[in-house]
Amino acid sequence: MNLSFLGISKYVPSDVIAAWIFTLIAGLLILIYIIKKRKLPVIWDYLTTTNHRKVGLMYILFGFIFFARAGIDALLIRSQLAVPNNDFWVMQYEKYNEVFTTHGTIMIFFAAMPMLLGLMNVAVPLQIGARDLAYPFLNALGFWMFFSGAVFFNIAFFLDSAPAVGWTGYAPYSTSEFTPGPATDYYVFGVQISGIGTVMTALNLIVTIIRHRAPGMKLTRMPLFSWAALITSTLILVAFTVLGVALYLLMFDRQYGTAFFSGDQGDPVLWQHLFWIFGHPEVYILALPAFGIFSDIITTFSEKRIFGYPAMVVSLALIGFLGYMVWAHHMFTVGLGPIANTFFAVTTMAIAIPTGIKIFNWLFTMRGGRLSFTTPMLFALGFIPSFVMGGVTGVMLSVSAANFQFHDTHFVVAHFHYVIISSTILGIFAGIYYWYPKITGYMLNEKLGKLHFWLFLIGFHMTFLPMHITGMQGMPRRIFTFRIEDGVNATNMISTIGAFLMGIAIMVFLWNLVKTHTTGHKVNADPWNGRTLEWTVASPSPEETFNPMPVITESDAFWYAKKSGKPLKTTNELIASPIAKPSILPALMAFSLFIVATGITYTWNWLAIGGGVMFFTIIIIRTFVDERAEVYGKGENDE
Repeated sequence: MNLSFLGISKYVPSDVIAAWIFTLIAGLLILIYIIKKRKLPVIWDYLTTTNHRKVGLMYILFGFIFFARAGIDALLIRSQLAVPNNDFWVMQYEKYNEVFTTHGTIMIFFAAMPMLLGLMNVAVPLQIGARDLAYPFLNALGFWMFFSGAVFFNIAFFLDSAPAVGWTGYAPYSTSEFTPGPATDYYVFGVQISGIGTVMTALNLIVTIIRHRAPGMKLTRMPLFSWAALITSTLILVAFTVLGVALYLLMFDRQYGTAFFSGDQGDPVLWQHLFWIFGHPEVYILALPAFGIFSDIITTFSEKRIFGYPAMVVSLALIGFLGYMVWAHHMFTVGLGPIANTFFAVTTMAIAIPTGIKIFNWLFTMRGGRLSFTTPMLFALGFIPSFVMGGVTGVMLSVSAANFQFHDTHFVVAHFHYVIISSTILGIFAGIYYWYPKITGYMLNEKLGKLHFWLFLIGFHMTFLPMHITGMQGMPRRIFTFRIEDGVNATNMISTIGAFLMGIAIMVFLWNLVKTHTTGHKVNADPWNGRTLEWTVASPSPEETFNPMPVITESDAFWYAKKSGKPLKTTNELIASPIAKPSILPALMAFSLFIVATGITYTWNWLAIGGGVMFFTIIIIRTFVDERAEVYGKGENDE
């Protein structure tokens, strides 16, 4: 079907055009139905909300949905690798490439990141005594940007155009010369749009923490999760900006014939530098919030103040700083030379020092404490030895000579998952169980929660511990089958069994959610006997919190107020605080970028221009017509 006279690529098949037209019409009809608000007021409420708790809940909900989708991809991968010479009916070579691409991309960008941002949305304003994030409208826009990017990426599956370039998108394979068609463009624009939303949320968190803390809530009195959110947000500003530049350059290579990463003047190694300048700080962007979650949980259920609070804060900052000094350890085999390899090997080893400080401080916090082995505490305890194992293999990989042997084997896959799952995923589940009362007003069932923990932890180690062995036996990563004579039959089967055990654990978690909301009971404001300010407000947290404002005189002020039998000091003085005003505009702005990405992907110039016009029209409406969020009072924390 040749529609080039409309600016539509002649290479786009009719069924794809029909599918997109149907999708757009269906979306508009659904939107019109929702706007009527006669039968779906809850959906309309969340579609227009700018409240931090509701936005955080949507981050967690959709992040978990994409986590489940990526988890299914992982089970497909492990099913293909269960036995040698397997010919799993849905996993031919090209499909396998698509599956491991979508698994990695979704897990990093559309599952782990949004769930962590959701927990930050829920907890950080409450922990520092703020009534909301500094810019509620921008907060909602950041979420809808993430959602639009994630939907754009995932819709490729339904159009038989799933990308197959790995989550790293290595050039020149990701250029149009080697991967023509729209598949890789779904990767480029999906990650790009979502990344813009992530940067918006990071800016919002930084301003909120610096400018909207309660009276007396000095930086030196903040909970460690809020500290982790602040440092993580600063990492996001740099890392996602670099990733955005890389994706823009790749877009120009693919769409407009430039040659940044290919040809006589281009260099594919440039992509590796840009990607890993983002990619390795991204590891700490995922890990640092989890460190903050574990810190708050361990202090709560040890009934002790965190051991070495200043050292914990400094180590968080050092990890963030050193995270930008290690990116080229992913490129030891590229040929950068011995001096570069040595520098990045030394910095990689050095980053273990502040991480080790945190491990010892957590252990000393528990020493002599009155431990309560709740579900969040179990996830925190399971994290410590698991993460140490991932750190040890990281030090092994930091030795450039050894890295030449381990590179591109299952050993690297095992190391990466030991670091990310043991910190980020265990941290997310710990945070969900811990703050679930603040999100919904219910407490998840403890027996099912502990079953979930043990099944997941055992399955995790069964899956990835054997991969160290297969990697040292030479099994490459990104390979879709292996031979009997390779001698890795048993270890691969154990890994597959472990992966399905993790899947069963997720089913237990889902059953816990269902049971809690069908037979559970509402809980009070402080079900965990907490230490920080979020446990002073009702469960779930209302949209109007901290009236009157608490006055903070020390760390863990709520805990010591309970111990002394005296209430927290409060003030009736109005503190600078935003008003979260509902608005449909953030969702429409994100949808307009979805339209722009669709138009550029298929060379539908008319559609791309229309989406751009829509985007800037909404900005004008927001600026000159829509009432801006108000602030009142005077800030107390302008240092």
